[in-house]
Amino acid sequence: MIKHPILVTGSSGKSGRRVVSRLRAQGVPVRAASRSGEPAFDWLDRTTWDSALEGVRAVYLVPLDGHLLTRPFIERAEQLGIERVVLLSGRGVDVPGYSGEANIAGATHIDGESAVRASGIAWTILRPAWFAQNFSEGIFRDAILAGELRLPAGDGAASFVDAEDIAAVAVAALTEDGHAAQTYELSGPRALTIAEAVAEISGATGRSIRYVPLSAGEFVVELTGQGWPAAEAEDYAEAVSPIRRGMDSLISDGVWRALGRSPRDFTDYVKAAARTWRD
Repeated sequence: MIKHPILVTGSSGKSGRRVVSRLRAQGVPVRAASRSGEPAFDWLDRTTWDSALEGVRAVYLVPLDGHLLTRPFIERAEQLGIERVVLLSGRGVDVPGYSGEANIAGATHIDGESAVRASGIAWTILRPAWFAQNFSEGIFRDAILAGELRLPAGDGAASFVDAEDIAAVAVAALTEDGHAAQTYELSGPRALTIAEAVAEISGATGRSIRYVPLSAGEFVVELTGQGWPAAEAEDYAEAVSPIRRGMDSLISDGVWRALGRSPRDFTDYVKAAARTWRD
């Protein structure tokens, strides 16, 4: 039985809150990190790190994109006796040309992976594909509800992974033996174009939704016209570009390796999430 609490950073995010829920369902004590938590945790306030880590032996670490804070956090966690860390990274970290040199999330993940590998803590790294939940909980939701998703993704496909599968793998790595020094590439069981994904959502909800492919330049102009800072708009376009360039259709075996079962299909995700687009 696990006696020490497991620290979950990003505990209100798509994967973090599911990790918290699964751990609690197993009777595992959890410390859900947040700025309003007790104790409070703020990535940008290092004076909060020690209290969040006190008495903890394992951490689910969701890094703060755009900041190189994973390394100092891991160094402090090791000093305080943390024995296990599961790091949420990203697809393409070790693929040349996957993301642009200026991509802020890419730099965060590259340095974060290097930090955990160099530490004396038992580590597991998760590299998920695009989250299926981006359509229902994340950056695509408003466009889906509006009936038109406009992206610079061309006709490329992505092997969307269900956040429930990410959480299941994370919990296994946090609570079971056999996952140390493993890097799990996580994806769904098939790749879909954005048009195909939108069509599945449309069919399940009865809503009229269409995908409009844009060039990267057109996309940036639209976002900046909506008030986005140019740098953020360009970074968003760069983040989507691997789909357009055919680099996100890879089917990975990480869910099977970690859990001994196939990943959840996008169709099953859509059926489960359909109500969220009707409300």
